[in-house]
Amino acid sequence: MMQARIRRSSDAACHRHFLASVVLGVGAAVATVVTLSAFIPSEPRSEVAELAATLPAPNGEPTALPNTGDGETASEGGAWVTRGAILSGQTLNGSLRKRGIEGDIIGLITLVMAPHFNFRHAQPGNTYRLVRDDSGNLLEFRYWTSELDSYKLSRDGAQYVVRREIAVLEPRPAHIAGVVSSNLYEAVKELGESADLAADFADIFAWDVDFSRNVQRGDEFRIVYERLYRTDDEGTPVYVRPGRILAAYYSGSTSGAHTAVYYEKAEGHGGYYRPDGTSVQRQFLVAPLRYQRISSSFSAARLHPILKVTRPHHGIDYAAAAGTPIWAVADGKVIFRGKAGGFGNLAKIRHANGYVSYYAHLSRFVSRLRVGQTVRQKQLIGYVGQTGLATGPHVCFRITQDGRYVNPATLSGPGGEAVSPEARYSFYKVRDSMLAELGSGSVVTATREAL
Repeated sequence: MMQARIRRSSDAACHRHFLASVVLGVGAAVATVVTLSAFIPSEPRSEVAELAATLPAPNGEPTALPNTGDGETASEGGAWVTRGAILSGQTLNGSLRKRGIEGDIIGLITLVMAPHFNFRHAQPGNTYRLVRDDSGNLLEFRYWTSELDSYKLSRDGAQYVVRREIAVLEPRPAHIAGVVSSNLYEAVKELGESADLAADFADIFAWDVDFSRNVQRGDEFRIVYERLYRTDDEGTPVYVRPGRILAAYYSGSTSGAHTAVYYEKAEGHGGYYRPDGTSVQRQFLVAPLRYQRISSSFSAARLHPILKVTRPHHGIDYAAAAGTPIWAVADGKVIFRGKAGGFGNLAKIRHANGYVSYYAHLSRFVSRLRVGQTVRQKQLIGYVGQTGLATGPHVCFRITQDGRYVNPATLSGPGGEAVSPEARYSFYKVRDSMLAELGSGSVVTATREAL
């Protein structure tokens, strides 16, 4: 067995020494260099000291490799590599022991990484990779707390160095195209991508298409976008998530055809534009949330479901699950936040050109929302509820202009800033390249081959 190196003091008073010096790394990495030496104590030892007395020194005696049993340890390039993941209700200690890793190795990992990460905070789904030499000595241990964030313990001579590393993502272009059979989100997922890509796609056309209401079976979409990869310890690219959409096309039976291309006027400052260079953005979004259905439309005469009287309904009732996020439909300033009779919890936002938007029956507001606060388009302001006079969870959305109610469904407002004449040539080059990519490939209904 490997044992910690022992040294007796000349005056028979024994003690233990632990030295940890912090060294700042470069970029996204932060390192701690830890040197361990153990001494025989004359007093009862603490839990840390008990653990340290069993730690293997980097130059200690070799030990036999444990029997892993479950086949999750393999020989790679002259080293033994063990991989695993934390399961629900499991600790790192339990996961490593299940794979045959001895307690001295586990103790070393726990102690050396303690200044960086407390394994009591390990979460199900966290993964790790442990590397040992032929004698069983620890060479390296990496622990991932997310797809991008990890802690790496490595051996450097007589020391162990711990670094926190944030993976660098490499974008690679990709293209998917499909036909909607149920809804946009399911169609994108059936093509092997995440719902995040569908949400980003819907955001691009949010000023023109109501994806909660106007999507029909047979609608066609195409997306050119970036897939973001990290490189694992073996040098293999690992797909993490979708990145920026570079070009998008949607053709709907009720919404018509829409095309958008991403273009940066200056580095880091970009937006989406139609092929003619006009911005896809407008002053108002078509809806303040992702809703399930419209339970009541804008009307001059509606029978109130609770009061049982006929009167105008100057808004649109969007039914959605309680707690669904609600956002501002345009830039503006909060002018009311509180209870307002039958409206329940109500937020009012003043916008340019004399417009005011109303969001009623909210379950609650976001904690940071305050009267006088400036909000941006699609900034979260509250959540769907059933406060005030309401028969179910929904938001009553209204808009006035100069004090008079207008139908939100017919309101678009002025468009955003178009590409300037000076940038047109540069924009056309990007546009033509992206449109060529957007039109390539066949349209499919559900296949991972589109990736």
